[in-house]
Amino acid sequence: MSQRIAKPRTTAVILAGGTGQRVGLSIPKQLLKIAGKAVIEHTLTTFERADSIDDIIVLMAPGYVPDIEKIVAKAGFTKVKKIIEGGSTRNETTERAITALGEGLAEGEDRNVLFHDAVRPLLSQRVIDDCVAALERYQAVDVAIPSADTIIVTRTHGEDGEFITEIPDRSRLRRGQTPQAFKLSTIRRAYEVAAGDPNFQATDDCSVVLRYLPDVPIHVVAGDEYNMKVTQPVDVFIADKLFQLASTAAPEQNGEEAYRELLTGKTIVIFGGSYGIGKDIAELAGSYGANVYALGRSTTGTHVENPEEVDDALSKAYAETGRIDYVVNTAGVLRIGKLAETDNATIEEALKVNYLAPVQIARSSYKYLAETNGQLLLYTSSSYTRGRAEYSLYSSTKAAMVNLTQALSDEWAGDGIRVNCINPERTATPMRTKAFGQEPAGSLLSSEAVAGTSLDVLLSELTGHVIDVRQQDPTAGAAKASGFEQALATVLDRQDGV
Repeated sequence: MSQRIAKPRTTAVILAGGTGQRVGLSIPKQLLKIAGKAVIEHTLTTFERADSIDDIIVLMAPGYVPDIEKIVAKAGFTKVKKIIEGGSTRNETTERAITALGEGLAEGEDRNVLFHDAVRPLLSQRVIDDCVAALERYQAVDVAIPSADTIIVTRTHGEDGEFITEIPDRSRLRRGQTPQAFKLSTIRRAYEVAAGDPNFQATDDCSVVLRYLPDVPIHVVAGDEYNMKVTQPVDVFIADKLFQLASTAAPEQNGEEAYRELLTGKTIVIFGGSYGIGKDIAELAGSYGANVYALGRSTTGTHVENPEEVDDALSKAYAETGRIDYVVNTAGVLRIGKLAETDNATIEEALKVNYLAPVQIARSSYKYLAETNGQLLLYTSSSYTRGRAEYSLYSSTKAAMVNLTQALSDEWAGDGIRVNCINPERTATPMRTKAFGQEPAGSLLSSEAVAGTSLDVLLSELTGHVIDVRQQDPTAGAAKASGFEQALATVLDRQDGV
């Protein structure tokens, strides 16, 4: 009877030895905050969530190990097993990682290792999985994408400057990314051979294998355009914008019994619950056993722009049920017109309902949600990515909801409160009908689909995310494409989601 061979453990090594000098920072660039979190925290989150990764080692710039220890402890990363200081060069840092990886291994035991730049925080799960799968057949794996630019080779001629000496065939050129993946035994052997070269110097690990183990083929996995490296000042801006625009798919529960088990006895307070999305969320959550308080101007006489009425609604729900687990705000007004022709009353209404009300709801909800480790759910619109004529009030307040979500998710993380934001595309709601009249059947997303995704978000562990709900998705509108694809789709979408 043949014995089943156990799969080797797979370790992600996060290389975080950079200093941030090219970005003009006094701290390592991996500690720079983007979208409310340190760059390295985004990177660690990606590997923490990867099913194909068993554990993580961090090689951090000297003097900053305690900073990473605090991030790991606060985020609750269970896969991070070691945090050690990196070396003065990339080669020395990799050598320290190889030594750490070999500790505790039995004789003849091997493992997979993925070396990844800490300042590539937009890595996808697909690339990680493809690298690990490739190691089942190959000993060395690189990640690369085709070069969109023509590459030239130059030579400097004294004071005359640079001149082109060669233009390589672009069809064969690739831009290298990370992770770079290896069998530990292979990368260890490559460095052992390299140690005998007095001129050894390399900027990446695949080049070490290529030069010192020329008989080992290096397989190439397709990378992603958005797997960018935060190196220059402009990269900070681009990465932050991509995080802001990239959406997340809400994890669905496994069957109706799962919803019922998770919602029975929980209390959900919905502002804007008289009709549309809010009403649908109330009915759906109530059908699964939640204590639902659907509040609205036309049904309960609750005006979200009145802080006292918001406080009273929350205190009433808490007094009657002893808890508040979720607070949802779908209330909003849509006023279209040229700003110069808009009266003060209309401007004041838009700001009070669309901006000040969510702020007041968040502030009043804090103490209740901190008690239950609950969640605040806000709503934006696809118009938040680009304000356009006659939508200045609506678009700007919806952009504010995204920033409020990201800020509060960071501010409240230590209190166990999650904050997320739903971004539905054009949705069939009474508010939209009032603004645009009847539109062609099938051209709008249903409010029921948005409600379903909203419930999935409430029941998830997500925080600080903008979750797209798009009609063309076959699974009830939940966004399933990659974050970068969603970002591009959102940027290009000139339609207004209401």
